[in-house]
Amino acid sequence: MTSNVLSCAVFGVDGYVVEVEVDMSSGLPSFTTVGLPEGAVRESKERVRSAIKNSGFTIPPKKITVNLAPANIRKEGSSFDLPISVGMLAAAGRLKIADRSGRLLVVGELSLDGRVKKIGGVLPMAVCAKEKGMSGIVVPKGNAPEAALVSGLNVIAVETLSQLVSHLEGKNEIKPHSHSPSSLRPRHSVDFSEVKGQHRVKRAIEIAASGGHNILMVGPPGSGKTLLARRIPTILPDMHFDEAMETSKIYSVSGLLKEGMPFVTERPFRAPHHTVSDAGLIGGGSIPRPGDISLAHNGVLFLDEIAEFKKTVIEALRQPLEDGEIVISRAAGSLAYPAKFMLVGAMNPCQCGHLGDRAKPCVCRPDQVRKYRARVSGPVMDRFDMNVEVPSLGSGELSNDGPAESSASIKARVDAARKIQNARFEGAGIFSNSQMPPEALRKFASLGDPSKKMLESAVDRMGLSARAYDRIIKVSRTIADLAGSDSIAPEHVAEAIQYRRLDADFV
Repeated sequence: MTSNVLSCAVFGVDGYVVEVEVDMSSGLPSFTTVGLPEGAVRESKERVRSAIKNSGFTIPPKKITVNLAPANIRKEGSSFDLPISVGMLAAAGRLKIADRSGRLLVVGELSLDGRVKKIGGVLPMAVCAKEKGMSGIVVPKGNAPEAALVSGLNVIAVETLSQLVSHLEGKNEIKPHSHSPSSLRPRHSVDFSEVKGQHRVKRAIEIAASGGHNILMVGPPGSGKTLLARRIPTILPDMHFDEAMETSKIYSVSGLLKEGMPFVTERPFRAPHHTVSDAGLIGGGSIPRPGDISLAHNGVLFLDEIAEFKKTVIEALRQPLEDGEIVISRAAGSLAYPAKFMLVGAMNPCQCGHLGDRAKPCVCRPDQVRKYRARVSGPVMDRFDMNVEVPSLGSGELSNDGPAESSASIKARVDAARKIQNARFEGAGIFSNSQMPPEALRKFASLGDPSKKMLESAVDRMGLSARAYDRIIKVSRTIADLAGSDSIAPEHVAEAIQYRRLDADFV
């Protein structure tokens, strides 16, 4: 006798339907799983057998074959335990599913005593169920708030296998789980008012946040680069629902959603250590997983001491910075993970860290300085829209107890600039000035003759690339938006050029 149960798995950050077919026939007792199962899936037979027995059901000693279709995609994880057990009970005639149950996706891991345990990746599975027209999805109770974020889908939260069987037979109906998404307004524990001085750097960060521009900060140790970077999310615009869903799907697949918080409400801030591997930053592995650049999607990726990262790791950022996604190719297929983030870098001006420091002299030779700065290649420097020096603070600035501008005050100006950009790019699939393609640049950021001559002169004098030329125009457009100006004036271009002053030092 055969049975068929619909389940779901995740490929990349998207769910796809898996058909769990169970055949129970005469022959020597055995349990075989086919359909490219990974280790955790193959081991499910032991968990399923014990869970069925300890839930008070019996399975006859027969030849059992479980097929996971489509058979050409590798299956991994423990989410197939629950659908396999339901399929086995149905194939053995121990379960008669009531017609009113409709088309359900069933996912969940089983413990040996029949309890249903929490799994990862439920949010993209619930989205898949909705897109495929399913009437509902059966999930572990711990995953119910996450799945219920998808509106118009019945979420059946179960704690035990016997409870699910009773529901499917129509004996004890489980009411669909209801959940209201948390407010998208983030709650930050840090604020720009805690940062003393550095007014020029704060202005640069405000411009970067307003246009979604990548920024590099260069300064001696203790000048406040990390302190400033960690406060950037506090001035970024609040995420809208679609952005929060995109980011939450990535964190769901990675198993990083916080307990009791099934929804990512704050823009991510990822700060990997400089010893991170290629796979840790970019994503990958034998079973590909999202890396830090995908976990920073719709947020900030902060690379502290960027010159200390492995060169291969830094160079691997070039493609996702341009495309907004990272494609990982393996023998089983290619996965595309979203990776639209604001890149923030920080580094010392030299190996000892005190070049140009007014408090402590530099001990590096000129060739050592050049070698240190060459660790960040020209093509990578090109992808920073802005670079700014962060000087060390004097004792007078450090002892100043006067109030500094708060994040809320800066964020109000950033929000106003983003509102202008949203109106400008409405329906174009562009969400900030930094994302403007060449055709949008010509349409929305054209320069008058004085501004154009100033920029051309700066490019020739500083030896800037064509990419840097475009990025200066994008930053100029953002500065104009902050000033409430429809046109890009020469003073806007002049300020944008100032944020490329360090380019020549890194060639």
